[in-house]
Amino acid sequence: MTHPSWQPWQPWQGSSAPQPWSGPAAPSMLASHADRERAVDVLRAGYGEGRLEQPEFEKRVTRAYTARTVGELALLVSDLPQGPMPQPAPVTPVPGTFLASPRPQTNSKAVGAAVCGVLCLVSFGLTGIPAVVLGHAARTEIRRTGQGGDALALTGLVLGWLSTAGWVVLLTLLMVAAALSESGAG
Repeated sequence: MTHPSWQPWQPWQGSSAPQPWSGPAAPSMLASHADRERAVDVLRAGYGEGRLEQPEFEKRVTRAYTARTVGELALLVSDLPQGPMPQPAPVTPVPGTFLASPRPQTNSKAVGAAVCGVLCLVSFGLTGIPAVVLGHAARTEIRRTGQGGDALALTGLVLGWLSTAGWVVLLTLLMVAAALSESGAG
C-alpha cells in the first residue's frame, strides 16, 4: 500500500533521481549539443501545448542544458509526446479557376499535315497533296473533338497549297513554252 504523501519522482526534481537504466545496456552515451536542443524543442512544444507549467518547464530546460548523457535527456521528456501535436488543417477544395487547365491532345493528322508541308520543300512538292488532304481532315476533326493542333494543320495546308500551286504554275509555264516553241518552229 502506498503512503498518501508519496509522489512518484519527476525528472525536474533534482539529482537524487532514481536511474531506471543500469547495467551494461545503460544509455550512458554522452549527449551532444544537438541532442540537448532536440530535448529542449520537445519541452518547448509541451509547454506551448499546455502540458507543462512555466516553473516546471524552466527547471527541465535547465536540466536539459546541463545533462551529460542521452539517458538523462530521455528522462526529461519521457512523459511528453515527442514533438508538437499535429493540428488537422482544414481541407478546402481549390476553385477550378485556379487549377491548371489540361492541355488538349494534339490531333495526329495535324502533325502529319505539318510534316508533309515541311517536306514539300525537300521532296520537290511530292508531299503537297497529302499535306492538303491531311490538313483539311485534321481541321474538321479538331472542330468536332476539341483537340489541339489547329496551327499545325493550317501550316500543312498553307505549305501544301503553295507547293501544289507552284507546281501548277511551273507546269503551265512549261506547256506554254512548249506550245510557243512548236508554233515558232513550224
